[in-house]
Amino acid sequence: MATEWQKKAAELVAQMTLEEKASLCSGKIFWETKAVERLGVQSFMVTDGPHGLRKQAGEADHLGLNASVEATCFPTAAATACSFDPALLRQMGEALGEECRAESVGVLLGPAANIKRSPLCGRNFEYFSEDPLLTGEMAAALIEGVQSRNVGTSMKHYLANNQEKARVSSNSVVDERALREIYLAGFERAVKKAQPWTLMCSYNQINGTYASDNKRLMTDVPRGEWGFEGAIMTDWGAMNDRVQAIRAGLDLEMPGTGGANDALIVQAVRQGRLSEAEVDACAVRMTALALRLAANTATPCDKNAHHELARRVARESAVLLRRGTALPLEKGRRLAVIGEFAQRPRYQGAGSSKINPTRLVSLCDALDERGVPYAYARGFAAEGAADPALVEEALRAAAQADVVVAMVGLPDSWESEGFDRAHMELPENQNALMEALIATGKPVVAVLSTGGAVTLPWRERVDSILLMYLAGQNGGNAILDLLLGEADPCGRLAETWPLALTDTPCHGFFGGSGNVEYRESVYVGYRYYDKARREVAYPFGHGLSYTDFAYSGLTVRPAKTGSDLPLEAELTVTNIGARAGHEVVQVYVAPPAEGTFRPVRELRAFAKVWLEPGESRTVRLALDQRAFAFYDAAAGGWRMDEGEYTVEAGASSRDIRLTAPVRLEGSEPEAAPAKTLPSYCDPAASWPPSREQFEALLGAPVPPERPLRPFTSNSTLGQVRASLAGRIFYRTIRKNMEKQFSGTGDGMEEFGRIIDAMLEDMPLRQLAMLSGGAMTPAVLDGLVEMMNGHYLRGLKNMRR
Repeated sequence: MATEWQKKAAELVAQMTLEEKASLCSGKIFWETKAVERLGVQSFMVTDGPHGLRKQAGEADHLGLNASVEATCFPTAAATACSFDPALLRQMGEALGEECRAESVGVLLGPAANIKRSPLCGRNFEYFSEDPLLTGEMAAALIEGVQSRNVGTSMKHYLANNQEKARVSSNSVVDERALREIYLAGFERAVKKAQPWTLMCSYNQINGTYASDNKRLMTDVPRGEWGFEGAIMTDWGAMNDRVQAIRAGLDLEMPGTGGANDALIVQAVRQGRLSEAEVDACAVRMTALALRLAANTATPCDKNAHHELARRVARESAVLLRRGTALPLEKGRRLAVIGEFAQRPRYQGAGSSKINPTRLVSLCDALDERGVPYAYARGFAAEGAADPALVEEALRAAAQADVVVAMVGLPDSWESEGFDRAHMELPENQNALMEALIATGKPVVAVLSTGGAVTLPWRERVDSILLMYLAGQNGGNAILDLLLGEADPCGRLAETWPLALTDTPCHGFFGGSGNVEYRESVYVGYRYYDKARREVAYPFGHGLSYTDFAYSGLTVRPAKTGSDLPLEAELTVTNIGARAGHEVVQVYVAPPAEGTFRPVRELRAFAKVWLEPGESRTVRLALDQRAFAFYDAAAGGWRMDEGEYTVEAGASSRDIRLTAPVRLEGSEPEAAPAKTLPSYCDPAASWPPSREQFEALLGAPVPPERPLRPFTSNSTLGQVRASLAGRIFYRTIRKNMEKQFSGTGDGMEEFGRIIDAMLEDMPLRQLAMLSGGAMTPAVLDGLVEMMNGHYLRGLKNMRR
């Protein structure tokens, strides 16, 4: 059913010329859409998020290099997902929406709902989880919060964009079942629950088709199956074929190409290669969005309140990985605080989500403000090599203390948009410092600041480990609240922390620049580790508290009389400790022993409850048919095997406290047995799957890698350096970028790797975005010809 906005938009679009309709399908400038002023259709601003507003005050870029207005920097999604608290995320979304309104921003580019396929992904700090249910619930809550302030969201990066290496050109080769159960499922849940006003398509190909060209993913699935009502835009420079993208249902190209692609749309209609009705559909969606935002006015917001909210979000997202005897800190105990991050916190990631915070509170700031005595030593240089003098200084501080708090983690330059991590280790100088501190015999509390999972060789020899991920601008106060016991740690891991990189399910099949084979299929995160019976450092859902909880009385019964499904799981949780605290109750479903290969268990519901000492509470959680189903690619739909399922209640995927059997009838027809897929049926016995098994699951051969030559518009700047013209062109672009960012000071040093990675993997067609339209299709064709050795033909093309 058409909304009021869509009806009015259709009336306006009917009055537009073809050129006006085509113009609405691309951006005016880097962060703004186009207007049709004679009909009162206004332009609006979009800007980066997703954990804060990054509205650029001056020259625009998509790397986080140039200055942006001051805004509240909330904890990143890697942290907030650990809260397992959609209500908290909604409040954070409301604050983000208020800051957008104050700065006249119409659409916030977020949340990011990509699945954490590997701990190495450089952008994992922006992503919620390895689990699609948790991802979808947290994304939906944030969307609802932002949009409650009449500001749109753009859920991204849709779809299967799970690495930074070659993200603009790689081909994600994924079987249909994994797409449905893992990579689409989080987006699906958020769309159905919260209706984001826009989706943002990713750069990459999915099974050989660029996201922007993919009608199935742009229209058939979201609009046809999920009921998505909004517009779909590109990531910046993610357009491949503008005419095909209109056919696919891709509405808005950002940031635009100076009108070049608008002209291609008009030309295609007039030549009969594209129907005007397809252009109308895109123009209507863009006009409806503009009308929806037109009534917004700049409204002041309370950034002091948002600063305090950032503190609460950080506090309730923190995960106590290990609990010893030192926490919470007792009054009067002498404290040593060690580590550069205690004074210069690592509180957010690098790249397009980098926020200019309204203020920044370190742990040392918080200690000083509250008058807590401590001795400080730097201990290590975040971006430097080992320094024995700094370690000696730290040991002197530790010698005078009863408890040592060591602030360690990953430096800014180690994880960012634009490139992936090469390993899971902490810097060597930090591990050496930790070993020296442990050797003192003093209780050591490690506080971790990192955007993703890391290996901790000393994890069993410290007293406690408090994981903050990237805790935002008020993380210092949040950390101190937790250390002093003024708040209870209540976060739970939204991703598994493996013991080693080689244990990860996609090891060997992550980070390629051509075909990226998702050989692990549905076995992502705990779905693999539990099925393969691999030991892990910390399982999905793990998190400790300053108190303890007991579970009892699990029952599962139909939620409606006379119906097998949906079901309701009910249990009692009791705080059996001496302190008040939150518990996160996790309900998993285990499939029948016989039937289609499936993970050992999958998260199907969760609830966060607050309990005073001795208090009990009944928790009820709904389980619908999808909680028991898998996607049958052959049948093209969701189905269930017949048999006995087990509903499990626990405190992590490895800490199951209660179980209850449920007998369910299966769907017809029965799924074909997977006798030819031994690795998928028993990953513990054989892993990784062979190419033959993967292709059987995929239902097609893995496509051949594209040859380096001849070069095309989709060849990357790194690839064309194999030609003389390409080398000259690459050097020219690199020098221009150095000149563009020469005045950014520390920014250039911090983001040098982003720039190099971006240029190495940038398709030539993306230069239209960087050139503001100067790189026309004719100029691009000419360049490609020259790089292929056809210099005269190239010059002739350029003069067209």
